[in-house]
Amino acid sequence: MKIVTYHSHQNGWEFIKVHKPGLWKEIVQVVAGIDAAKCRTKKSKEKRTKGKMLYSPIAMNKAMDIAFADRGWKKQITRYWVTEDATLIDKTLKLPATEQKRLIEADGKRAILSYNQTDFVKDRVAIEVQFGKYSFVAYDLFVKHMAFYIGNVIDVGIEILAMKELQEEMASGVGYYESELYNLVREGRGVPAVPLVLIGVAP
Repeated sequence: MKIVTYHSHQNGWEFIKVHKPGLWKEIVQVVAGIDAAKCRTKKSKEKRTKGKMLYSPIAMNKAMDIAFADRGWKKQITRYWVTEDATLIDKTLKLPATEQKRLIEADGKRAILSYNQTDFVKDRVAIEVQFGKYSFVAYDLFVKHMAFYIGNVIDVGIEILAMKELQEEMASGVGYYESELYNLVREGRGVPAVPLVLIGVAP
């Protein structure tokens, strides 16, 4: 596979190129090392493409999982406590999880444990490989990456997406780069308030 294009939000790409150029090189190598032909394993049952062999999101994810893991990228979970009081959430948002729980309960509210998990983290850079439904992309960009950034776990979040040319050869409903780029730009330069890089890939 290949990286067709990318978009830098809040100087995400520039930060990586200046401060962590080795990580960008690894990402390029991982994508280039994926044999897309071996991932065309899903026989379509949809009316419009019935019987056609499509690219399998599961197969592509698995191939990238292995490749990133081989280079020392690891899954990571960030845990935090939530409650029904918005003011209290704002007050505890940037505190360590144990402090969040203590302050919520001290205020007489119920503290509920929650978490976010990201696909890969290395040297304060997080990567989400998103070949799933388009709704998952927004969750990654506006919730996952933001949670890790606010929690001071990462400096930059990266989202790897299929270009439209690849998405057309996959099952329906998969998010694709061009559409998600539009959604991101539409929100304005400051939203979300986390440095990001959107990467579009194709066979």
